Amino acid sequence: MKHLETIACAALLLAFSGCGEPRQQAATTEQAAAPTSASQKETWWKETVVYQLYPRSFQDSNGDGVGDLRGITSRLDYLKSLGVGTIWLNPIYASPNDDNGYDISDYRQIMPEFGTMEDFDALLKGMHQRGLKLVMDLVVNHSSDEHEWFKQARSSRTNPYRNYYHWWPAEKGKPTPRWSFFDVNSDAWKYDSLTNSYYLHYFSRKQPDLNWENPKLRQEVYSMMRFWLDKGIDGFRLDAFQFASKDTTFPPLPAGYEKNIIKYYGHGPHLHDYLQEMNREVLSKYNVMTVAEGAGSGPTDAMLFVDPARKELNMAYHFEGVDLGNGPKLYQLAEFKRIYTRWDSAFAEKGWLSIFLGNHDQPRMTSKFGDDRPAFRAASSKLLTTFIMTMRGTPYYYNGDELGMTNIRFTDINDYRDVATRNEYQRLKNQGGDLRAFLTLAQRTARDNGRTPFQWNAAANAGFTTGTPWLQVNPNYQQVNEAAEDKDPNSVLNYFRKATATRRQHKVLVYGQYQLVDEANPHIYAYTRTQGTEKVLVALNFSSEPRNWPMPTGMQTSGQPWLNNYPTFTAGAGNTLALQPWQAVVVPLQ
Repeated sequence: MKHLETIACAALLLAFSGCGEPRQQAATTEQAAAPTSASQKETWWKETVVYQLYPRSFQDSNGDGVGDLRGITSRLDYLKSLGVGTIWLNPIYASPNDDNGYDISDYRQIMPEFGTMEDFDALLKGMHQRGLKLVMDLVVNHSSDEHEWFKQARSSRTNPYRNYYHWWPAEKGKPTPRWSFFDVNSDAWKYDSLTNSYYLHYFSRKQPDLNWENPKLRQEVYSMMRFWLDKGIDGFRLDAFQFASKDTTFPPLPAGYEKNIIKYYGHGPHLHDYLQEMNREVLSKYNVMTVAEGAGSGPTDAMLFVDPARKELNMAYHFEGVDLGNGPKLYQLAEFKRIYTRWDSAFAEKGWLSIFLGNHDQPRMTSKFGDDRPAFRAASSKLLTTFIMTMRGTPYYYNGDELGMTNIRFTDINDYRDVATRNEYQRLKNQGGDLRAFLTLAQRTARDNGRTPFQWNAAANAGFTTGTPWLQVNPNYQQVNEAAEDKDPNSVLNYFRKATATRRQHKVLVYGQYQLVDEANPHIYAYTRTQGTEKVLVALNFSSEPRNWPMPTGMQTSGQPWLNNYPTFTAGAGNTLALQPWQAVVVPLQ
């Protein structure tokens, strides 16, 4: 949720998206080839495929138009059929839903729209019976303003819960400016008349930031974490946690700081102290996986979270790759290659990465990184799946992408439900900004593009609900849906299943050394993965045109491809691969 270099890009708040972030130089090919160290021990959370499930949009069981826990339980056999090993649920805690569950009013209760704790227990049992693990969002940089802690905190300056949040007494004057991601005025300080004070909210006004300087607050969080871990969940994804530590003197920041928000908001003075304490008191006592949503401005920062010697978290979830294309400019493959190569190089010997191209804070990956025109939608979606499943790191895959779902591209602000999009539209309207340009950009980058209901079949509302869906269903559901794709052996869905099976079968795709090939090619992303005597080539044609790609001297394919998103594979004359538009091949080498 970083500030972006243009007003329109900033508005859409695509989860730590940093259009304005300075890019570090790419790793050289030689650096990318750093050997896998013995310290990269095999473990389940490196080998699993994480499937992110957005509960509100997955399956409605009671006709109220909102997905729920019973709906997910009814689809567990489908989830098992995908070949994934871990399900990450977006927040299901009690919430007034200002930010679709990321504003939590009770960390130990289930949102009534989603069901009951009994429904959750049944869901967890059903997952474990099928060999699926469950990871939950841990949202503790902020709470809802409707949480009992905040209600108490704002009631009196002497209330015991006052120090659970950040306050600035009004008699000291206006607080030092801080920028807010979701505020209509971009102001992170909200005046509260009950105690004549301002409270801090980096996100929505209804999401006051928690004060991690307070040890009582930290113990409350650790107790809550044990509550869920003792139920048997398998890990946490820490949302926005890099912002949790703050310099509570709130010194002035230089002009333009909001254009590099991670530098000034992230990695506060005690962030890693908190994580190490969390690990000592909670995480180290359970066999679970943990991932940090934001991992700083580059690999050096990220390694601080996941270096095993530091005893903090398991894996880093960086946004530099998916930042590309979040602003007015489309992404370029050269930069895409440089970013992923640089991050792989930094984590070759220790630490571990997440690999992803889509989530609930991004538009659909096929629309953003592929070509969602009917002629190329399926092939480009399969290519992106191939990339995610063949890079070193744990794959994270967002629900619906296995069908090749695409952006809905709303034309009216009233169709959006996302607080970031709606508030920025209002801010621009108040300032006389270019609303037409904003809506045009939102069609490509807004978060609601990735939140439309899952497309199960060609029946009304795509089989998601018998009622009125909370967010419109993409009109292409009659062609793009699970029921149709399940029957088609060449569908995007069945290719995804084949890709997960291939990754399970060949550990070289998990642990093998990564080597970038033909770095300067503007259309082809090619790399090898090597483990011992096993070596495989991944060749991806990121274009809507056929490309003949000459393999490097001495490189020779051996046998049939492990994966190929076209019916045929052609090794042309002179050791050249004839790649069709958006063709992806994974082929063993001699």
